[in-house]
Amino acid sequence: LLRTFVAEPFYIPSPSMQPALWPGDRVIVDKLRYRFADPRRGDVVVFDKPANAGGSAEVKNLIKRVIAVPGDEIEARQGVVYRNGEVLVEPYLQPGTVTTDIPRQRLAPDRYWLMGDNRTVSEDSRLFGPVPASVLTGRAVARVWPASDAGWVRR
Repeated sequence: LLRTFVAEPFYIPSPSMQPALWPGDRVIVDKLRYRFADPRRGDVVVFDKPANAGGSAEVKNLIKRVIAVPGDEIEARQGVVYRNGEVLVEPYLQPGTVTTDIPRQRLAPDRYWLMGDNRTVSEDSRLFGPVPASVLTGRAVARVWPASDAGWVRR
C-alpha cells in the first residue's frame, strides 16, 4: 500500500538529469503530494513515459524537471529558455548548457513542460510536448543510493 499510494523508489536509467541525478542512482518519489497540491516549477518529477518518447521499451517511467506550469508561456531561442518572456535562471544546469530552440507556446490547463537537466541527451517535452498532470507519478524528494550521495533532491 505504501508503494502504491505514498512513496516508491525509482531507478535512474539514463544521464538525462545530470548533474542532479546520475545513472544508477535511486530516488524516493513522494506519490502523495500531488493529490493535494499542484506540481511547482523546479520540481523533479517521475511520470509515465509518453507513447511518442524514444528509448528502450522496457523503460516505463521518466524523470525530468518541471520547467513550466499550466498557463505559462515557454520558448527557447539561441540556446536560452524563456518563461513568460523572461530568461529562465537555471542554477541546476552545468555551465555552458545550451537548449535547442522551442517555438513559443502557452501551456494549456493541466499541462506541464518537463525537461532534463542534461539537455544534450534528454528526451523531454521538446520531443513529446507538454504532459498532463494525470501522468505524473510524483515528486522525487530524496536520493537514497548510492549511500555516499544520499540527500534531498534540490529544486
